[in-house]
Parts: sequence; C-alpha cells; structure tokens
Amino acid sequence: MEESIKAVHYGQRNTSELVSPECFGYENAKKVNKFHQSFPEYKPTPLAKLDNLAKSLGVKSFYVKDESWRFGLNAFKVLGGSYAIGKYIAGRLGMDISELDFKRMISSEIRGKLGDVTFVTATDGNHGRGVAWTANRVQQKCVVYMPKGSAEERLRNIQALGADASITDMNYDDAVRLANEGVEKNGWVLIQDTAWDGYEDVPGWIMEGYTTMGYEIVDQLKGEMPTHVFLQAGVGAMSGAITGFFADLCKGESKPVITIVEPNKADCIYRTAKAADGKLHFVKGDMNSIMAGLCCGEPCTIGWNMLRDWADNFVSMPDYVAAKGMRVLGNPIGDDPRVISGESGASTTGFVAELMQNPSLDWLREQIGINADSRVLCISTEGDTDRENYRKIVWDGLYPSF
Repeated sequence: MEESIKAVHYGQRNTSELVSPECFGYENAKKVNKFHQSFPEYKPTPLAKLDNLAKSLGVKSFYVKDESWRFGLNAFKVLGGSYAIGKYIAGRLGMDISELDFKRMISSEIRGKLGDVTFVTATDGNHGRGVAWTANRVQQKCVVYMPKGSAEERLRNIQALGADASITDMNYDDAVRLANEGVEKNGWVLIQDTAWDGYEDVPGWIMEGYTTMGYEIVDQLKGEMPTHVFLQAGVGAMSGAITGFFADLCKGESKPVITIVEPNKADCIYRTAKAADGKLHFVKGDMNSIMAGLCCGEPCTIGWNMLRDWADNFVSMPDYVAAKGMRVLGNPIGDDPRVISGESGASTTGFVAELMQNPSLDWLREQIGINADSRVLCISTEGDTDRENYRKIVWDGLYPSF
C-alpha cells in the first residue's frame, strides 16, 4: 500500500436533515460524568496547554487532553466500558443509570439481584482492559479476545485484572465476531464499541461514556472554545461521540472544524467518507500499523452516522506521522508540560505538526482552514501502554515488527 497523507473534505450540510447529536451533548455528558465521579479512582485527566508548541507550529493555542491518567489504566477506554456495564446492570434491574452509582452497584443487594454475569469483548488492549477492570470492580467475570499482533504487555495487563484473556490468530473484526459467538453459545454479555444492525444499544452507551472527556474539557478550557478539533478513529466510536458533543455544544457556525485521522493501513472511515455512496467500506486482512488501537477495518454504524453529518475532514496517513507525534509530545519545548503518548494517542498531534511543517501540505492546511488564529484541541487517548514499542519508536526510530 502506498504510504501518503490523503484527505476528503465534507462541505456545508442542510442541518435539518442531519442526525441529532443530542445524546452525546453536554447535558447528557453531565449525567455520564456524574456516574464516573462515583468511582473512587475518578479524577479529571489533565488538559495540557502547549504554548511553546503552538508558537512553533504557528497557531494561537494548542491543547492536548492527556488520557494516560484515566483511572490508573493509561487510556481513555475505561470511560466507555464502565458506563456501558453500568447501563446494562441498571437496565437488568429496571433502574435508571442515575440511580446506580459505584457504591450501590457493588452492594450485596444489587449483586444478589443480578447474579453471575460474564462480560465478553474483543480488543487490541485498551478497551478490553477497561471492560476487565470494571468487571473486576463489580465482582463479575470477563472474557477478552485480542487480535493477532497484540502486545504481550497489554495482554498481561488484562489478565492481571482476573479476565480470561488471549491473543487470537484473527484480525480485530474477526475477533469481534468470535466474542459475539460467546453471547450465542454461552449467554455472555457483549460489551463492544463496534455497532452493526441489531447491536447498537451497547455501542451507543460506550460512546456516551466517552463524553466525560468532552465535559471535562469544557470545564478546563474556562470559556475558550477550540476552532479546530482533531480526533483519531478506529471504528469511529470515540471520534463520533466527541464530534457529537461539540456539534451539540456549539450549534451552527460556532462548531469547531473537526478532522478525523486514521492509519493508511486501517482507514475504513476515510474510505467510507471518500466513497460517499451511503455504504460502509471495509478494510480486510492484516492491518499492521503501529497505531494498533486504530487498526479496525469495519466502521461503527452509530459513529459513522455522527461523523458523516458533523465532521469536516477525513484523513488517512502513514505511521511516521504518529511516531512524530510521540516524539513531539514526549520532548516538549521550553516549559510546556510533557505528555507520554502512545502510537494511537499521539496520532492527532503528529498530524497537526506534519500539517503545519510540511510545505507539500499547503493544500490541506487551506482545506482545513488552520492558521495563526487557530485554537487546536487534540486528545491523547493513551499513554505508553506498550512500553517496549514506545521506546523502540521514540528512542531508536524503529517501528515494531508484526
């Protein structure tokens, strides 16, 4: 496959025909955040203000939400898995999620009513770790299937939480299908962020869970709204949720320009956006990008619908761009705070740095409309969840082998 930066722009839409972003908006995010706040481990993750980087790149401000601090798990994914499990338990008991904080969820009363549940999921690491952590906290079982090429460190982190976790010989999307077979054969409960016809409630809850990040960001920005938001996409769940959050928060022309980035080797969102034919477009076979968390070949239907109607640009990019982001964030300029960001987490910062520094991308800067007045927001979705490969990339400039 040719490694290059490619982009598709979506212009002005007729807002009366667009899917409503309200379920991912500020008011619902407040409810989601209240649930997350009930966990003893909860603290808002830092919003790093990188003034010197902004000056170096020629933009007004540059913020990075650092999710390596989330619940001690080094990644944002636990927000979605925990909220979805909470919603499932509340639904089983005929309750609203607002009635079910963490203390009540682990009470003997609720445990007795619920009985034994096994949650199952497929993951490259971060999502599965979040589901396993939550299942462990609520004293339930968890089974996790990981695609081939997954890092052993990520596997061990999941197993340490008591989950029955294993690395399969399948790609991510086939691992999802394997997890779903466990639902049919064993009566397990699937907690997956990939949606398809007939399976949309749980992925929708997971996406709602991610809006805690948006809620925290608004509080941390203290009235300063970004003009440009850059989001990474695997299946499109997180990016769809945060796109919906800002679309609902900043109605009309005040909405930030939202750009979605993916690896060339797993760019199902970009391909779907480019085709613009009303169909989802898949990436098949091995997807051996260093951006392991983004190596998903089939878009989430709910996520894509939100991106289709509210995102502005869709980018497919080579691995070296993400590697650049890891180095930029890990080696700050002056007194900028340091952000340890993994391959998927640093993808957006790497893209913005490449966009602003590479003269051959003048066309794309103009398309995105980024300039000296731009206020940039990125989300570093993970820290060094695979420390061996993090050091290979940052120290030695080497990409991991698959």
